[in-house]
Amino acid sequence: MDKIKIIPIFVPHVGCPNDCVFCNQRKITGKTNIEVRGEYVQSIVEKYIKTIENTYTEIAFFGGSFTAIDLELQTELLKVAKYYKDLGIVHSIRCSTRPDAINDEILQLQKHYGMDIIELGIQSLDDEVLKLSNRGHTREDSLYASALIKKYGFVLGHQIMPGLPGSTRDKDIQTCIDSIALKPDIVRIYPTLIIKDTELCYMYEKGIYKPLTLMEAVDRSAYIYSLYRLNNIKVIRIGLQNSDTINEGEDVVAGPFHPAFRQLVEEKLYLNTLIYKLKGMELRNKNIVITAKDNLISYISGQKKANIIKLKEIFGIKQIVFKNTKKDIIEISHQNKVLCSFEQNEIFQNYLKMQGDLCI
Repeated sequence: MDKIKIIPIFVPHVGCPNDCVFCNQRKITGKTNIEVRGEYVQSIVEKYIKTIENTYTEIAFFGGSFTAIDLELQTELLKVAKYYKDLGIVHSIRCSTRPDAINDEILQLQKHYGMDIIELGIQSLDDEVLKLSNRGHTREDSLYASALIKKYGFVLGHQIMPGLPGSTRDKDIQTCIDSIALKPDIVRIYPTLIIKDTELCYMYEKGIYKPLTLMEAVDRSAYIYSLYRLNNIKVIRIGLQNSDTINEGEDVVAGPFHPAFRQLVEEKLYLNTLIYKLKGMELRNKNIVITAKDNLISYISGQKKANIIKLKEIFGIKQIVFKNTKKDIIEISHQNKVLCSFEQNEIFQNYLKMQGDLCI
């Protein structure tokens, strides 16, 4: 469903057995000194449902490794979620967790209490990167956990982090390819940011770690996003969500943060395809019309018309204007003559072609 109302329940960091170099969980969740018990979950749900009407609603246990916390506490929290699900007020339940916190006993508990979606923070499928990031689990843990979650019939999510210590563009792309082979249903792409009070911040300050630039992160994310989409895997988020605490100049010390990071990725894909399609055409001093659906025009144009400016620079185009259409096909024309056209999904294949690689 397109519109889902999420009721977020932030679980304390106690579930994680170690501290990853990039993680300061209190900063990411924006929560401190909160004891999450059944009563807390109930109070959050009651607060949210007052504003919910005729909307698909989901309880989401975020902020920690849910399945790594004490089984008794898991059960207490799940009972509350299942109560609202059984009433029909809540339609689904999800959680995020670590690959090494998945086994038969844990999944049987989740199944019993109505869990629907389990997102694994695999971050990377390269053992060297995992070790340098102090993840505390291996590639094999992610393979095993993913297969077991699918076996039990849950919706499987993967969360990956391009740009971790020891990683490279090729390693991040390989993580994506290996992730695809595990058949996740949904994916989140979070380019690595440097958060205050983390080991990664110390590594950055000492010159041990160099983060991706914004443009490097956009390029790498666009490539990975394209691979997932061409394999019919839904990417539900790209870039860490902007919040009161996660913001450049506040708790983000360095790294490729942008409040509209996903839009930058989408813009890159459209610009790439426009260049690919128009290459070799004589467009100098010509007026060009781009016909597209209204909801795509901002992506094609780019923030502050960055894509329009770039196309004018490359091809010497005099003017580019937009025209709305209800058709799915995007057309580029001059004096009512169509120069080229493409469907929205072509942007993914074209991006890989422009990188000199074949689509998998």
